[in-house]
Amino acid sequence: MSNGPHAYARFDGGALIARARHDDRVVRPLVLSRPSPVVLAPGLHPLPRVGVVSNPKSHRNRARARRVLELPGDVRFETPASWPALNETLERFAAEGVDLLVVDGGDGTVRDVISAAPAAFGDRMPRMAILPSGKTNALALDLGVPLDWAVADVVEAAARGQFVRRAPIEIYRDGGGQPDVRGFLFGAGAFVRATKVAQRTHRFGAFNGLAVGLSLALGIAQTLFGTATNPWRVGERMRLKADGDRLVDRSFYLLFASTLERLPLHLKPFGRRRAGLKLLAVDAPPKRMALTVPALLAGSEAASLDRAGYRRADLHAFDLSLEGGFILDGELYRGGDITVRAGAPIDFAVP
Repeated sequence: MSNGPHAYARFDGGALIARARHDDRVVRPLVLSRPSPVVLAPGLHPLPRVGVVSNPKSHRNRARARRVLELPGDVRFETPASWPALNETLERFAAEGVDLLVVDGGDGTVRDVISAAPAAFGDRMPRMAILPSGKTNALALDLGVPLDWAVADVVEAAARGQFVRRAPIEIYRDGGGQPDVRGFLFGAGAFVRATKVAQRTHRFGAFNGLAVGLSLALGIAQTLFGTATNPWRVGERMRLKADGDRLVDRSFYLLFASTLERLPLHLKPFGRRRAGLKLLAVDAPPKRMALTVPALLAGSEAASLDRAGYRRADLHAFDLSLEGGFILDGELYRGGDITVRAGAPIDFAVP
């Protein structure tokens, strides 16, 4: 495996693998109560061996407004503050036979954990669960996980066999045999600019759906009312080849891909709800935005959208060359020649 996503990513301080003075330091929680163990009713599945990776820097964890980390019975709990510490935690969990890996954090924390976990668990990836505590929690929203879900709720759901499957996006570079990073929301072009806008809205208390709505509105306004030389309208030159199709070399306003089935604010940029890797490619400069964008986001599959340069596709993989970088689950990564593909599915516990 490579040295991890931090080898080329710019972490913003909210991610789990933020640069720390002591890279091998493991921070322990100050107080954790331990309720009585969960008692199984007849016919339920055996209790899993649970390991929790918690991000103490996640938005709701820093606010100390949550009691979701009350640990039922024998649950392993770690708060790694660096990439080496995360690797050590996951290797220890794998050695101890953890078969339910719980991530307490936002989308960025989930990205870091699922990117590092295969090196520790190999082809025996555990089932997973999310305790949404970040500034953005798109995966949790897709899974229907409430913000106040607790470890005890996760254990109960696992005992009842309540799981759904999602395949992460995998990013490969330079013909590598292993993906450099995994996540669920990929974007380039205007998506990069919109993410930067969303991160600025966090400073003013806008999170989750509100941040998405504000950044979307500001991005559309910049595009609609900008001049012909406005960077939002000009787009970015990219070379795209999808599932063996012909190479497309042109300026794109936006590329957006995801394996999630539901998005914040009930937005439906890919059309009807469905599984798999879905891609939206918008030509630059975007045409008739005032008319087409509302229909696009509402899930319209009218042929006129495709003719106007708003194209959707269901794919297994696509190759992409770009200079301006891309976003994966809120983090900016350098551009270059990459392959984006759907990875092996992961089972997530759900209510």
